[in-house]
Amino acid sequence: MPQIDGVIGFLDSRSFGTIWFWIVLIGLWSASGRHVLGVPAEVLMRARRARRAGRPEADEVIALLDWLSLTLPRWRLGRSEGAVFLGASLFALTSLAILGFGYWLEMAQALTLLATPFLVLFWMRVWLARGLAPVLAEAQSGARPVAEAAAEAIRRMVIHRRLASVLSIASVAATALWGTLWMLMRPYGL
Repeated sequence: MPQIDGVIGFLDSRSFGTIWFWIVLIGLWSASGRHVLGVPAEVLMRARRARRAGRPEADEVIALLDWLSLTLPRWRLGRSEGAVFLGASLFALTSLAILGFGYWLEMAQALTLLATPFLVLFWMRVWLARGLAPVLAEAQSGARPVAEAAAEAIRRMVIHRRLASVLSIASVAATALWGTLWMLMRPYGL
């Protein structure tokens, strides 16, 4: 029989009271904000500035479409793969939530608060990739002008980046609030 006590003991270890948890939380959100679907934020901002400056087919705009043509295939998720991933991730997240908030295990609570927004962010990225794939395909085939396709891609990616920023702020705030309440309720970790 496997050692369940070891797993439960690990999940009950301190997290909200350690600096490492907060470094991981801030570091993960900082790293996730540096790109949109694998396209560096700098490439997106340069393309946006070029469009605003009245150069809709500038090198920066073409570079953005090139980046998208390289990174979008990585985000293809078929129905069966999506269903399996969604089911497995929701099972893991629900298990952590039950352990954390049902049995009051601190590490499980911390992992739940850390993983839930990243799961939402993952599905936001899949949704964005599904919306951008036809736009890029039309631009590559010549059915849509490059400037128009780039404008649509920039608009969608900027909206996604703003929503991801709001999600990160809300996630860090909620985690900090819950961590503070946890530390006030259990000042000695008991």
